[in-house]
Amino acid sequence: MITQFRGRLVALSLAFTALAFAADPAPDMDDPYLWLENVDSTEALAWVTDHNQIALDELTPTAIYRETFDRLRAIFDSRDRIPAVVARDGWYYNFWQDAAHTRGIWRRTRPASYATAQPEWETLLDLDALAAAEAEPWVWKGSVVRDTDHRRALIQLSRGGGDATVVREFDLSAKAFVADGFFLPEAKSDVTWADDDTLLVATDFGPDSLTQSGYPRIVKRWRRGTPLAEATTVFAGDATDVSTAASVSDAASGRKEVIYQAVTFYTSNYYLADAEAPLTPLPVPADAQIDFFQNYLLVSLRSDWAPADVVYPAGALLAVDFEAFMQGERAFDVLFRPEERVSLDSFTTTKNYVVVNTLNNVSNRITTLRPAAEGWTRQDVATPAFGTASVRAVDSDHNDDLFLTLENFLQPATLSLVTLGETDRTALKRSPAFFDTAGLDVTQHEAVSADGTKIPYFQVARAGLKLDGSNPTLLYGYGGFEVSMTPGYLASAGAGWMERGGVYILSNIRGGGEFGPAWHQAALKENRQRAYDDFAAIAEDLIARGVTSPRHLGIMGGSNGGLLMGVMLTQRPELFGAVVCQVPLLDMMRYHLLLAGASWMGEYGDPEVPAERAFIRAYSPYQNLRADRAYPRTLFVTSTRDDRVHPGHARKMAARMEEQGHDFLYWENTEGGHGGATNNEQRAKLWALSFAFLWRELGGAEK
Repeated sequence: MITQFRGRLVALSLAFTALAFAADPAPDMDDPYLWLENVDSTEALAWVTDHNQIALDELTPTAIYRETFDRLRAIFDSRDRIPAVVARDGWYYNFWQDAAHTRGIWRRTRPASYATAQPEWETLLDLDALAAAEAEPWVWKGSVVRDTDHRRALIQLSRGGGDATVVREFDLSAKAFVADGFFLPEAKSDVTWADDDTLLVATDFGPDSLTQSGYPRIVKRWRRGTPLAEATTVFAGDATDVSTAASVSDAASGRKEVIYQAVTFYTSNYYLADAEAPLTPLPVPADAQIDFFQNYLLVSLRSDWAPADVVYPAGALLAVDFEAFMQGERAFDVLFRPEERVSLDSFTTTKNYVVVNTLNNVSNRITTLRPAAEGWTRQDVATPAFGTASVRAVDSDHNDDLFLTLENFLQPATLSLVTLGETDRTALKRSPAFFDTAGLDVTQHEAVSADGTKIPYFQVARAGLKLDGSNPTLLYGYGGFEVSMTPGYLASAGAGWMERGGVYILSNIRGGGEFGPAWHQAALKENRQRAYDDFAAIAEDLIARGVTSPRHLGIMGGSNGGLLMGVMLTQRPELFGAVVCQVPLLDMMRYHLLLAGASWMGEYGDPEVPAERAFIRAYSPYQNLRADRAYPRTLFVTSTRDDRVHPGHARKMAARMEEQGHDFLYWENTEGGHGGATNNEQRAKLWALSFAFLWRELGGAEK
């Protein structure tokens, strides 16, 4: 099965280059804090060290921090966690971190052993030992196992947790790197096996080989034993594209090499590649996503499409015989058609089935479809009425087995093995309960946004909650990139917030994917303010219902959600008592010049275009801070090694708040990448700082 390309784009970013913004006069050019964008300069790192120490001196000595850190570290290191596995050639592979394996181990076991309480694991690569031997802070970023014989893998390693990786060939039998094997130096590479001795590679090939977003622009075919410089160009995109990459499908209709040219974050051109023939374009909508199943082409739509006499709606999943499609057939089977508040969450394929995962009012439902002489047969997979369900094919080319994971806010995950076509479901693993849910109740509510749209949100609180406005409440949000916020088990928030009596709110604002492409597109570019209005409406609804009050209402979000936090801070400070702003975008006048920012112009717009610059500037947090306004206390969290969202965003925002006399705390992890942490100790520290800060600001914990 081909990995869907748009999901890869978030995992790539551009190494920082300091560029002055030259399109508009002051105040944007008059930025006294541009020096903080120089990630590793002595001056910038000294600023970081000083501000880190202020936060650590205040928060780490407190009992609430120490208790939360110890609790979360034990959860993250627990050996009872469910090991997530990938099946390959009769083995289950897993990457694992715990107290004994800080950087982690890559290991494998047999399926029968995995089903036992204590699987027998075979360690393939120990990153702690490798990091010590090579004096490098290696962080695991994944593996690409050769699918023809499963004897070799391409291992991706990051220095310090950034997206840029070194790629090294690994021998699974010898459990060692191949001395003369494939090797790529540190870059934001995309690589896959074409055959045993050939790779399809998109990487930094030198001058003019990257897009303006810093992603690879060129895909080459690289044969074993030849220098990378002699690799043959398969495809070259434009500098203004977001990225190019390649994938290989092994569907029953034949092995296919597909080149993806991401023109924007949401639009791509697709080509079939062949070493002996020219590229063949696939005539599908630019904003569609594709996959292959048996002899079928699968097309997931993000906008209405009328290839012939029938209009297929945005959000639908279509199937057509691939060879017939390439000969001009445009009559599709509709595998999923969206309804009001029912959307396509994802899909996967097994040997004989397409498995569709939908969201029905933000809870998952699973349906299997199998081609038959008279259309497609459909059957639902039993799932709870409320919660998150995820499915993944175990071995899509050889069997009809599925990994099914079920969870909700109060029920920890269970992992089952489902064989489609059979009635039995085998429970493989059950996660222990990591926090006390006694007395907790989950409810779903709706707020009315500024334009009258009903915005759902989940509430986790004590049954019989007193609606007197006194409850410490944490409102979490994201609202972008068609990412859905679903009701999963949150061990960190459970142990650090809910178990202690805090109310937890998960928002489903526009910009996300909860109700399909239209829900996302409603908050794109010039309509971005709708997402912020939605979030503010939920805050107002919580206050109106008496759940909480501004004094006791805190908010949290990261990345695009960090931008949301910055907008709430500057637009609606009167609604909140505390803000936790994690790995954020904040200077939206320069976001497109920093790291992967240019790739997100399909989401936010282009600050170089005057009309778009105007609506971006209207909400850009860095430009909208005011010395004469009162703001809730804010904790900024970022990472020096985040090479996706530049740490300069958080640094500059904090520096400007300091200049204007506002109160805040700042913590920047020197490792971590965009996730903010690379190991369990760092993760526990990040979340313990966040919850300690929130309890002190909202709940009356010791100061």
